Amino acid sequence: MQFGVFSVSDITRDPVAGTTPSEAERIQAAIAIGKKTEEVGLDVFAIGEHHNPPFFSSSPTTVLAAIAVQTKRLVLSTATTLITTNDPVRIAEEYAMLQHVSGGRMDLMFGRGNTAPVYPWFGKDIREGLPLALENYNLLHRLWREDVVDWEGRFRTPLQGFTSTPRPLDDVPPFVWHGSIRTPEIAEQAAYYGDGFFANHIFAPTRHSKRLIDFYRQRYAHYGHGTAEQAIVGLGGQAFIAKRSQDAVRQFRPYFNEAPVYGNGPTLEDFTDATPLTVGSPQEVIDKTLTFRNAFGDYQRQLFLIDHAGLPLGTVLDQLELLGSEVVPVLRREMAAGRPETVPDAPTHAGLVKAKYGDAEPRQPRPHANRGDNVTGASPYQDSDPAFQARFPLVG
Repeated sequence: MQFGVFSVSDITRDPVAGTTPSEAERIQAAIAIGKKTEEVGLDVFAIGEHHNPPFFSSSPTTVLAAIAVQTKRLVLSTATTLITTNDPVRIAEEYAMLQHVSGGRMDLMFGRGNTAPVYPWFGKDIREGLPLALENYNLLHRLWREDVVDWEGRFRTPLQGFTSTPRPLDDVPPFVWHGSIRTPEIAEQAAYYGDGFFANHIFAPTRHSKRLIDFYRQRYAHYGHGTAEQAIVGLGGQAFIAKRSQDAVRQFRPYFNEAPVYGNGPTLEDFTDATPLTVGSPQEVIDKTLTFRNAFGDYQRQLFLIDHAGLPLGTVLDQLELLGSEVVPVLRREMAAGRPETVPDAPTHAGLVKAKYGDAEPRQPRPHANRGDNVTGASPYQDSDPAFQARFPLVG
């Protein structure tokens, strides 16, 4: 099972210090948090995509690539990548490039995005959000699996003889999660393709996320990808940890009270009772997280939101130390106990390569080659004009 952290990339005023970090400070902080995530022994760092203030992560692949070159083991992911306002051709290119840069240490999570003003900025209509998500992912799925694609749909110009470059590393597409807070259609999409489903699980009660996950498991089995218990499930969660419970509550309360994300609604105590948020000692975080397994069954990925609400970088790094030293080792042991052998591990690039090739050497696509033996169909770069080929010789 994988454990890690994710960031929504908010820029929020620190109510204790009375200051608001700059974009530059938050971007560098995200890179530092990613590096620290690996240092403390966690498995995954994920960052969201936003195109509106008060968020900074408009280009998650850039942030993740910066972390990739400074880490060796960490899986880089997103939380989430917008499948609606992004062109699927551009997604195919950028994330295949990140896959190469990271040596396969990446995957990504798709979501629709629910910020209405963002859609027209990219020439889209939020009222078409669901059909956009379905059509765009259908195209992306093909772009990563077919060397040459002919395609026509509603929301973008047709493609004819198109090759997305670079091709996926080892000719194995990145593993995809589909993330949602409330939408069963996204769970259905994940189940249809046999992809993973990630329940946001940070603001809503467990019973709400359970309905989505139970539905996804049923549909995963319906489409013949395996049993319901073999479906690939990820969960979010929130935590603020201190050695002593009362210190955690005292330290986090001013951030909770002023953070816009909590809406100035329920008290801290009421919110922790009703949602996955845990504010307390390492043992309290362990105990509450273990209730997720009771509710959802065995699952593959647990990510904690600890970088938000104006918390300064030093505090976040301290949180990571406690997660890595006192919380996650216990969770690994407890989650592994009694886990059925039929429940798969979280997908990784190495595992997907092994499943596709066994002990054989992976295919390394060469779409630029002037031969038809290493692409499906004719190379889109071939040209019958001898003058063109003389000026622009193709490299074999």
